Amino acid sequence: MNPDVKAFFHKPTFTVSYVVSDPGSRKALIIDSVLDYANNSGRTSTTAADEIIDFIRAENLEVEWILETHVHADHLTAAPYLQEKLGGVIGIGGVVTSIQSTFKKVYNFGDDVPEDGSQFQRLFKDGETINVGGMTLEILETPGHTPACVSYKIGDAVFVGDTLFMPDYGTARCDFPGGDARTLYRSISKILAFPPETRLFMCHDYGPNNRDFAWETTVTEQRATNIHIHDGIGEEEFVKMRTERDATLSMPVLIIPSIQVNMQAGHMPKAEGNGVSYLKVPLNAL
Repeated sequence: MNPDVKAFFHKPTFTVSYVVSDPGSRKALIIDSVLDYANNSGRTSTTAADEIIDFIRAENLEVEWILETHVHADHLTAAPYLQEKLGGVIGIGGVVTSIQSTFKKVYNFGDDVPEDGSQFQRLFKDGETINVGGMTLEILETPGHTPACVSYKIGDAVFVGDTLFMPDYGTARCDFPGGDARTLYRSISKILAFPPETRLFMCHDYGPNNRDFAWETTVTEQRATNIHIHDGIGEEEFVKMRTERDATLSMPVLIIPSIQVNMQAGHMPKAEGNGVSYLKVPLNAL
């Protein structure tokens, strides 16, 4: 049986979140949610997350899992808010501890910010499976963009996070700490070895050349037309392209707030004596 998939596109961050459900049992999971965040004011809101909540309630779905494909650098996760409203277990790939270790130093966090992944309720290993109603979801470690990236396969669908974009946009950058173009090539090769008709769901789309935003493709389409890694592109050619391209890219607009929140499963820093939470901005560190 294949899952029902409902996509939610967040244009301010070009992020796609998913509600994935078992048609038989109405059990569901959420992948890569977004908390609205205004960088100019530091204000958060739940508009995008509330759209997901409204859909789940309208469809009478029961959320069992709230999953992240990686520690995102371009948006804040709404996982704790969604869990509060809908229930479910927050999970991520177990290598998230390496991200926590790296960025704990960047932000100079103290002992109150553990680097053992305990902010998440479930840490996944490569090849591990979980149940979603009568369906089975498999965790695939797909590092390269970050060392802790995972993809999720359920039925004929794979949610690839930031490994791949739509074919006319290519592949993810690899210049964040612990990223590696060679590793990304091998991760993508693993995804593109699935059957040709396998549905692939992107975490982002930027609508290049003014085309409509899109986020679903197939193994066949990626292998035939992806501008960075179609059939015939070898590992060395890809690594050269990706390394040269990454050297021209600026940091994501929301990387400073996003990493420090997302590495802690979306939990905000503890409020200080005045009742206000504060994010840290490391100067000249990234």
